[in-house]
Amino acid sequence: MSDLKGTGVALITPFTENGAVDTNALTELVNFNIEAGVDYLVVLGTTAETVTLNASEKQMIIDTVVLATKNRVPLVLGMGSNNTAALIEDLQRQDLSDFDAILSVTPYYNKPSQRGLIAHFKAVAESTSKDIILYNVPGRTGVDMSVETIVELSTIPNIIGIKEAAGSIEKIQQLVARTEEDFLVISGDDATASQTVLVGGDGVISVLGQALPKEFSTMINAGLNGDIPQAEELDSQLAALSELIFEEGNPSGIKVLCSHLGYGTAKVRLPLVEASSGLESKLITALELQKSLSL
Repeated sequence: MSDLKGTGVALITPFTENGAVDTNALTELVNFNIEAGVDYLVVLGTTAETVTLNASEKQMIIDTVVLATKNRVPLVLGMGSNNTAALIEDLQRQDLSDFDAILSVTPYYNKPSQRGLIAHFKAVAESTSKDIILYNVPGRTGVDMSVETIVELSTIPNIIGIKEAAGSIEKIQQLVARTEEDFLVISGDDATASQTVLVGGDGVISVLGQALPKEFSTMINAGLNGDIPQAEELDSQLAALSELIFEEGNPSGIKVLCSHLGYGTAKVRLPLVEASSGLESKLITALELQKSLSL
């Protein structure tokens, strides 16, 4: 469980010019992140455009990342659904032996109550021995898991943490105060990552971190080690990029950065579209500025 502290990155799915999964670019991106000090990798999360991948592509991505990682860092697999029974079937069918945990988003679109969220995650937890990290991202799902709900679910032995992406540091503080010390409170927003660890959280699952893994990992480690000046300085440096990459949706922004660094193209799948030329220019300018500051 402690291995999932620090900086995790939610990997993109690089595509070739013709829109196919680019396994070579994905392998290179994995190596780049591990060698730069990222603590763990998240496979098939939102940033991977998982909802637009077919079953064979998903398995290809899993196989590629597992092979490239070579057990150097822990792996987390995104597995969520708004159909509880279907998710349980998937969990029981999928080989999870290479993964340390699954990341499971709150059911989306059908907007369950807090009682419904508790019942959903209890059923999921009972169906698998694998560790589970809850994922709360109300901006995408239409439902916000309350502090009380998360605290109740945290008592289930194989629910080991929460990726909290509601954007509230006050909520992060409440979760840190009201859950056991070994329950992971993880930022799901790049913009709140540094603040999260400075108030007692355990790290981040980052989008921007895969383009700047050394800088992001250094910032999070500084916060975890109580080096407030360094954490705040790096947070200030990264703030512009943390905002820009989400300006026209995720992963359109981060794919511009990864493409500029040589990891696949900037292509995304419909209904997403590539970043505009204006945003692309701003992103590359900000990335080059950040790289110059890091020298």
